[in-house]
Amino acid sequence: MTDPPAPTSSPPANGYQGFRQGFLTTDTEPCTAQRREGATPEMAEHSVITDPLDALTAAGVSIWLDDLSRDRLTSGSLATLVRDRHVVGVTTNPTIFAAAITGSNAYTTQIRDLAARGAGVTEALRELTATDVRDACDVLRPVYDATDGVDGRVSIEVDPRVADDTEATIAQARVLWRLVDRPNLYIKIPATKRSIPAITACLAEGISVNVTLIFSLARYDEVLDAFLDGLLAAHRAGHEVCRIGSVASFFVSRVDTEIDRRLDEIDSAEAASLRGAAGIANPRIAYAHYERMISSPRWLALVAFGGRPQRPLWASTSVKDLAYPTPVTSWALSLPGWVNTMPEGTLRAVADHGVIPADSIRAYYPGAQRVLVRLATVGIDYQDVVQTLEDQAVTAFTASWDRLSQQVGAALHDAAPTTGRTVPHAQG
Repeated sequence: MTDPPAPTSSPPANGYQGFRQGFLTTDTEPCTAQRREGATPEMAEHSVITDPLDALTAAGVSIWLDDLSRDRLTSGSLATLVRDRHVVGVTTNPTIFAAAITGSNAYTTQIRDLAARGAGVTEALRELTATDVRDACDVLRPVYDATDGVDGRVSIEVDPRVADDTEATIAQARVLWRLVDRPNLYIKIPATKRSIPAITACLAEGISVNVTLIFSLARYDEVLDAFLDGLLAAHRAGHEVCRIGSVASFFVSRVDTEIDRRLDEIDSAEAASLRGAAGIANPRIAYAHYERMISSPRWLALVAFGGRPQRPLWASTSVKDLAYPTPVTSWALSLPGWVNTMPEGTLRAVADHGVIPADSIRAYYPGAQRVLVRLATVGIDYQDVVQTLEDQAVTAFTASWDRLSQQVGAALHDAAPTTGRTVPHAQG
């Protein structure tokens, strides 16, 4: 394979726009998407849309559900949200699975089968979570096919306990990719310093990746570089890069939670006026970084081989402070080409009283930058905030995984045949 040629024409003003134009054609060539109903930004300008979820979809925003459980699958709840609530993807994490598995009897039969064959805790956890994700992939498969792989994606996360082990992260990603065995799967890899090389390595092998736990603008730049390096390596290895998907999950409301706490400790009028501003300012600036990437020669060269952009995904969009409007971050961040994942409660709040602006990002770039300057002026250390949040998130997910491991271990023990066998413990 040859390296990408240098672009021969001037780059479009918006790199995603060129991709979107291809996505909206009826071209039948491989890796060319079919038109998705309601996906054109123009519809938002020329149609009267009363349902905010319709408006988000018409604006080109992909709505994903930040939740999954076996009960949601067997009851048809997920299929209903796909049909009636514009849900076109699913994200999961260790905390979501801990709540799902420990709060339901729907896993009892599978746990009994796993115990009968002598599965250890680590194997059992992989099987339990992979089964749910595989079934969710099947529910979303029509969306994946209709959008030629743009949407219809379901994410499963590597063990959070290996977030600082590059080789272990790569190994786990390979195992999960083979275990779920669905083309519309995303492997979630945390954007810790030591996991950045794993992102490149997995993409290079043709594994689609959801990069999660992004709080820092500097770390986001590293993620974008890892994506470009991985896609180029995949092309050189002979993979069809048009089949490789990726999103970068930027966390929103947790930034407000931590910065607001620090602002309250400062206890000044200027500090008080900045409450609730950072959570939205941070991803607004991040989108400027994204636009810079998709207009770069490195990216435009990869487009020639069918490369698809690593879409921004806004995660942790549920509001943590009751003083703020319930779904504020879900409607305050909307532009064509990105993903907004939210729990069902936030989804319903947006549907009930969301107001979707035409452009809530580009016009706010200068103001978003001023927010960070003002935060520094009152004494908020941005780098310390984002590193604290990353550390807290990894710790929280690890704690959820450890609790779940203990509970699954106990369930395996109770379900094991009475032969004196000991259930193997989970491996770190």
